[in-house]
Amino acid sequence: MGYGTRVAIIGAGSVGATIAFALLLQKITSEIVLVDIDKEIVRGQILDLSDANFISSTQIHYGTYQEAGQCDIIVITAGAKQRPSETRVELIERNYKILENVIGAMQPINSGSILLLVANPVDILTYIAQKLSGLPKKQVFGSGTFLDSARFRLKISSLIGVAENAVHGYVLGEHGDSQFIAWSSAQVGGKPLLEFSELENVDKDALAKEISGKAYEIIKLKGATYFGIAGCVSSLVQCIILNQRLVRPLSTFIEEYGCVLSMPVVLGKNGIERMIDVHLDSNEKIKLQQSAAALKEICDKYIK
Repeated sequence: MGYGTRVAIIGAGSVGATIAFALLLQKITSEIVLVDIDKEIVRGQILDLSDANFISSTQIHYGTYQEAGQCDIIVITAGAKQRPSETRVELIERNYKILENVIGAMQPINSGSILLLVANPVDILTYIAQKLSGLPKKQVFGSGTFLDSARFRLKISSLIGVAENAVHGYVLGEHGDSQFIAWSSAQVGGKPLLEFSELENVDKDALAKEISGKAYEIIKLKGATYFGIAGCVSSLVQCIILNQRLVRPLSTFIEEYGCVLSMPVVLGKNGIERMIDVHLDSNEKIKLQQSAAALKEICDKYIK
């Protein structure tokens, strides 16, 4: 891939439009195709985004689902938001139908396309997309706990006084209630994170809760989250286009557990190249198994 790369974004809401804007700023793709069932919304977003075209030579325009299916990278943000008192299972059922319609409308999907799921619950929808798209699993993955991990690194960087990218640590498992911080493998400059004196009196359970609950706090204050996830997605698109082979915690199929969840993987031009088997202590291994079991139970209800 290179500058001639075409990126499709399915869903022209706040998340999809902000991803498109982030990609415009990066100037790494030649064309962005924005797709949405609501033609007025997508037309409005295109008109607004085109006002920023002077900062980039990237062309952005409205497209059909069929056109999106032929793009090099397809980002799916389309999905239903959870209603008050709606159960997680009910939300998954609604999003399953949306995803089934979207992937069906894009067929036949280009065999070389990379499908990046952003809609929630991202692990379940990634699993379903792998089955419905017909693409190799390495080419279908979700944003997973990438944003959660970025929030963790930012918090740690402020506690010990280093740059955020100097912190190597991950939030793993489900992007949701059963996610956990892999404290035992986290480090800064080769030194285990837990050996830093600044963390001696830190309530690690409270910190983990703060990380996992940050999205809820943002939603409570302003109604939605979109800047963080747009930054993550644009970074992943860049990683693919430039074949950077960076290690990121993404929703991917884990053979051992028979489900999709987040583990550190190497990401390149062909998608996920391999998983990095990071060290986990006995307690973290149990948390990973519990997270996987909860996800597999839900996945098994939808696709056999």
